[in-house]
Amino acid sequence: MSKPKLVRITTVPMSLEKLLEGQLAYMKQWYDVTAICANKERLEAYGEKEGVPTYHVELTRKITPIRDLKAVWKLYRFLRKKKPEIVHTHTPKAGIIGMLASYLAGVPHRLHTVAGLPLMEAQGNKRRLLNFIEKLTYRCASKVYPNSKGLYDFIMQEKFTQPDKLKIIGHGSSNGIDTTYFSRSHFTEAQLDQVHEEHSIPSDTFIYIFVGRIVSDKGINEMVAAFTRMYKENKKITLLLVGPLEEELDALSAETTDIISKHPSIITTGYQNDVRPFFALSSALAFPSYREGFPNAVMQACAMDLPCIVSDINGCNEIITHRKNGLIIPAKDEDALYSAMTELMENKELYEDMVKICRSSIKEHFERSYIWKELSKEYQELLNL
Repeated sequence: MSKPKLVRITTVPMSLEKLLEGQLAYMKQWYDVTAICANKERLEAYGEKEGVPTYHVELTRKITPIRDLKAVWKLYRFLRKKKPEIVHTHTPKAGIIGMLASYLAGVPHRLHTVAGLPLMEAQGNKRRLLNFIEKLTYRCASKVYPNSKGLYDFIMQEKFTQPDKLKIIGHGSSNGIDTTYFSRSHFTEAQLDQVHEEHSIPSDTFIYIFVGRIVSDKGINEMVAAFTRMYKENKKITLLLVGPLEEELDALSAETTDIISKHPSIITTGYQNDVRPFFALSSALAFPSYREGFPNAVMQACAMDLPCIVSDINGCNEIITHRKNGLIIPAKDEDALYSAMTELMENKELYEDMVKICRSSIKEHFERSYIWKELSKEYQELLNL
């Protein structure tokens, strides 16, 4: 008996590589899985690593109507030929392209995971356009999976769809965390010393790490401003920025970019395939994002025993409990971020208490194997297996 056909679609390969790492390889035990996104060369490398076939569709993260219509047509033809039982999309652009093409192709189960909504920060005509696209995506979908309670509530508040279409898988998160992989136990002091040396990271400072895209809506402008204020009072601190600097979408302010390039204690590493060594040598995560779905970086940091400073936004405030495994602050608030960063460094008793429970807080609710099993169970229920 042949396996049910499952097609997974994201906009860019990074989402498959990082946000859904290992998940498609797990699903191929029961399903005939195909991965689809942009960037053919990188997509094929991902498919080889996960052991799944791929199909390239040129998707963009910007609003590009002509290219988007071509992508819908190409994907529609592929789906009509493939005849999958399930198409499951992630990320906003893959969502609208994938759900529209799947609907037109008559795919019975059209699933879309919501892991963040850029429209939350949009205004005016752009917000109205993004609202329309979001509603159209959900209308074409047969099920919608917000990956956090906060996103679920926001979708209901904005009346993007009916509640019977919505469901949160497990306790939230799109992929959970492999706590065996994200563990300090993998690294010796000698290995960490080497990372310190390679990236010129001081070993005798309190290191605040940020992991993610280096863009404005991650709160980088506020974080750099808060850090420079702290540095004037205490030179024994370092800000470590791990991730790609994206200048096309949501670029940092010119002032922030200039400070990052010149400040003696702000270190950038660019994109890293393995962020674990950087977590392992750091003291705390600073993650003052404006919006999230269910941020992997926060779960990863906690799994590696790092207390986290996060914004009071959905996802973040579901992973972090204030003054237990981290500190929660208002978004876009430089003063609050400055105070939290200062307290975490100076209040050693609070810091040590947080370190003790960070890892267990993730293992209990967000272990990767649990999320995968819950999603596979959802597929089986939809297919009546």
